[in-house]
Amino acid sequence: MLKQNGKLSRKFYETELALLQIRLAQLQRYIRVRKKRVVVLFEGRDAAGKGGTIKRILAPLNPRVCRVVALAKPTERESSQWYFQRYVHHLPAGGEMVLFDRSWYNRAGVERVMGFCTENEYWDFLRQCPMFERMLIQSGIILIKYWFSVSAEEQERRFRRRLEDPTRRWKLSPMDLESRARWVEYSKAKDQMFLNTDLPDSPWWVVEADDKRRARLNCIHHLLSQISFERIQPEEISLPSLQTGNEYERPSMETQRFVSDQFRDLSIPDEL
Repeated sequence: MLKQNGKLSRKFYETELALLQIRLAQLQRYIRVRKKRVVVLFEGRDAAGKGGTIKRILAPLNPRVCRVVALAKPTERESSQWYFQRYVHHLPAGGEMVLFDRSWYNRAGVERVMGFCTENEYWDFLRQCPMFERMLIQSGIILIKYWFSVSAEEQERRFRRRLEDPTRRWKLSPMDLESRARWVEYSKAKDQMFLNTDLPDSPWWVVEADDKRRARLNCIHHLLSQISFERIQPEEISLPSLQTGNEYERPSMETQRFVSDQFRDLSIPDEL
């Protein structure tokens, strides 16, 4: 179950994740049939593991029911709108769950620290945000907010791994690097954000994320516990008989272009 460093073993992690993903599929069926609307926010330090957790939640789900929203920098038009307006556009309809990979809390974090908003815009956000979220909840939306917490040491280790791995370098943006230089400022911003928006009707849930596997399991388990749902039996499905078409002669396979099998002659050990 545990490795020598105290982290979860891969075998235990994959077994538990598979069980949780079965329950996620059951939750999805409940949301779709009962026309529920669910919003889950994922916030936290850069490289804290938000994306990896979202990926594991999405894996067993239908993208028509559960989708992720990760907005880019606002356009000039969006910048002139009411701040929450572009997020409202992505809220779920009945039978949907939306996962925000960063959300309207950008204003309380990166925009505050990097000076992308004014003092008035920042404090207006902190005043309006609880009212905005209360409106969502009163409209029937189930709102769940997660903050992924990672230590400075673990964040540096993950940043260095991204630097050394060409398949991960895209994850390391100039903004990520700047966050290291402004670690304390981000801490202050997070503390002020919690002070104003960690409320009984829309609380923050902190996920300790130095151990990625443990964080993913804990977050998914907690998410499932936050929505009271009954198991809805799936509809009976029977496969129809395969259609036969003896009177139809298909074109020769020689007329088609096939992708060459580059691995035909490889010998792969059975244990892999």
